[in-house]
Amino acid sequence: MTRSINDHVVNPANDLLTIRAIDEPGAGGANHAYLVEGFDNSTNPSDPDDQDADTTLILFQNGPINEVGVNGITQEVLLAIVADRLRSFQAGPFSCRENALALTKIEEAMHWLQQRTIRRMRAGVEGTHAKTTGDGA
Repeated sequence: MTRSINDHVVNPANDLLTIRAIDEPGAGGANHAYLVEGFDNSTNPSDPDDQDADTTLILFQNGPINEVGVNGITQEVLLAIVADRLRSFQAGPFSCRENALALTKIEEAMHWLQQRTIRRMRAGVEGTHAKTTGDGA
Protein backbone atom coordinates (compact mmCIF):
# COMPACT_ATOMS: atom_id res chain seq x y z
CA MET A 1 0.00 0.00 0.00
CA THR A 2 1.40 3.41 -0.92
CA ARG A 3 0.47 6.75 0.54
CA SER A 4 1.03 10.08 -1.23
CA ILE A 5 2.51 13.04 0.63
CA ASN A 6 1.78 16.55 -0.63
CA ASP A 7 3.06 18.88 2.11
CA HIS A 8 5.87 20.07 -0.19
CA VAL A 9 3.68 21.32 -3.06
CA VAL A 10 3.98 25.11 -3.26
CA ASN A 11 5.77 26.03 -6.51
CA PRO A 12 6.26 24.65 -10.03
CA ALA A 13 9.39 22.66 -9.11
CA ASN A 14 7.71 20.96 -6.17
CA ASP A 15 4.47 20.48 -8.12
CA LEU A 16 6.39 18.10 -10.40
CA LEU A 17 7.83 16.04 -7.56
CA THR A 18 5.82 13.26 -5.99
CA ILE A 19 6.53 11.66 -2.63
CA ARG A 20 5.08 8.32 -1.66
CA ALA A 21 5.44 6.19 1.45
CA ILE A 22 5.84 2.78 -0.14
CA ASP A 23 5.93 0.34 2.78
CA GLU A 24 3.60 -0.55 5.61
CA PRO A 25 4.04 1.38 8.87
CA GLY A 26 6.27 -0.37 11.40
CA ALA A 27 5.85 -1.07 15.10
CA GLY A 28 6.07 2.64 15.96
CA GLY A 29 3.42 3.59 13.39
CA ALA A 30 5.79 5.24 10.90
CA ASN A 31 6.79 4.25 7.40
CA HIS A 32 10.43 3.42 6.60
CA ALA A 33 10.57 3.69 2.79
CA TYR A 34 9.75 6.78 0.73
CA LEU A 35 10.04 7.23 -3.02
CA VAL A 36 10.57 10.68 -4.54
CA GLU A 37 9.82 10.86 -8.27
CA GLY A 38 9.39 13.42 -11.03
CA PHE A 39 12.88 14.79 -11.67
CA ASP A 40 15.58 14.18 -14.25
CA ASN A 41 19.01 13.99 -12.64
CA SER A 42 20.70 13.74 -16.04
CA THR A 43 20.48 17.54 -16.13
CA ASN A 44 21.98 17.92 -12.62
CA PRO A 45 25.72 18.67 -12.74
CA SER A 46 26.09 17.52 -9.10
CA ASP A 47 25.24 13.89 -9.90
CA PRO A 48 28.56 12.06 -9.32
CA ASP A 49 27.48 8.91 -11.18
CA ASP A 50 26.12 10.75 -14.21
CA GLN A 51 23.27 8.24 -14.31
CA ASP A 52 19.85 8.88 -15.78
CA ALA A 53 17.30 8.50 -13.01
CA ASP A 54 14.01 10.01 -12.01
CA THR A 55 13.55 8.52 -8.55
CA THR A 56 15.23 8.61 -5.15
CA LEU A 57 14.54 6.00 -2.51
CA ILE A 58 14.84 7.16 1.10
CA LEU A 59 15.16 4.35 3.63
CA PHE A 60 14.79 5.09 7.33
CA GLN A 61 16.05 2.92 10.17
CA ASN A 62 13.75 -0.10 10.37
CA GLY A 63 13.88 -1.92 13.67
CA PRO A 64 15.77 -1.40 16.91
CA ILE A 65 19.47 -0.71 16.29
CA ASN A 66 20.46 -3.04 19.15
CA GLU A 67 18.66 -5.88 17.34
CA VAL A 68 19.09 -5.17 13.60
CA GLY A 69 22.02 -2.74 13.45
CA VAL A 70 21.96 0.49 11.47
CA ASN A 71 19.98 -0.20 8.29
CA GLY A 72 18.69 3.25 7.29
CA ILE A 73 18.89 6.95 7.97
CA THR A 74 17.19 8.93 10.74
CA GLN A 75 15.10 12.09 10.85
CA GLU A 76 18.16 13.80 12.31
CA VAL A 77 20.19 12.98 9.19
CA LEU A 78 17.65 14.59 6.86
CA LEU A 79 17.32 17.63 9.12
CA ALA A 80 21.13 18.00 9.27
CA ILE A 81 21.29 18.02 5.46
CA VAL A 82 18.56 20.67 5.18
CA ALA A 83 20.18 22.74 7.95
CA ASP A 84 23.52 22.62 6.13
CA ARG A 85 21.93 23.81 2.89
CA LEU A 86 20.12 26.67 4.63
CA ARG A 87 23.31 27.72 6.46
CA SER A 88 25.07 27.76 3.09
CA PHE A 89 22.33 29.89 1.53
CA GLN A 90 22.53 32.24 4.52
CA ALA A 91 26.29 32.59 4.00
CA GLY A 92 25.82 33.30 0.30
CA PRO A 93 23.87 35.62 -1.96
CA PHE A 94 20.46 34.08 -1.12
CA SER A 95 20.38 35.00 2.55
CA CYS A 96 16.90 36.02 3.68
CA ARG A 97 14.63 36.20 6.70
CA GLU A 98 12.58 33.16 5.66
CA ASN A 99 15.70 30.97 5.37
CA ALA A 100 16.86 32.17 8.79
CA LEU A 101 13.50 31.34 10.36
CA ALA A 102 13.37 27.93 8.67
CA LEU A 103 16.91 27.18 9.88
CA THR A 104 15.96 28.14 13.44
CA LYS A 105 12.99 25.77 13.40
CA ILE A 106 15.03 22.92 11.93
CA GLU A 107 17.68 23.44 14.61
CA GLU A 108 14.90 23.41 17.21
CA ALA A 109 13.51 20.17 15.79
CA MET A 110 16.99 18.63 15.91
CA HIS A 111 17.37 19.76 19.52
CA TRP A 112 14.13 18.05 20.60
CA LEU A 113 14.93 14.83 18.75
CA GLN A 114 18.36 14.82 20.44
CA GLN A 115 16.74 15.44 23.82
CA ARG A 116 14.47 12.44 23.23
CA THR A 117 17.53 10.30 22.42
CA ILE A 118 19.39 11.52 25.53
CA ARG A 119 16.34 10.74 27.72
CA ARG A 120 16.07 7.25 26.23
CA MET A 121 19.83 6.66 26.63
CA ARG A 122 19.64 7.65 30.30
CA ALA A 123 16.74 5.23 30.74
CA GLY A 124 18.79 2.48 29.07
CA VAL A 125 16.26 1.87 26.31
CA GLU A 126 17.73 3.75 23.32
CA GLY A 127 17.93 1.44 20.31
CA THR A 128 15.02 -0.71 21.52
CA HIS A 129 11.23 -0.66 21.20
CA ALA A 130 10.86 -0.17 24.97
CA LYS A 131 8.83 2.88 26.00
CA THR A 132 9.80 5.35 28.72
CA THR A 133 8.11 8.20 30.52
CA GLY A 134 7.71 10.92 27.91
CA ASP A 135 7.19 8.56 24.97
CA GLY A 136 3.82 8.81 23.29
CA ALA A 137 1.37 11.68 23.10
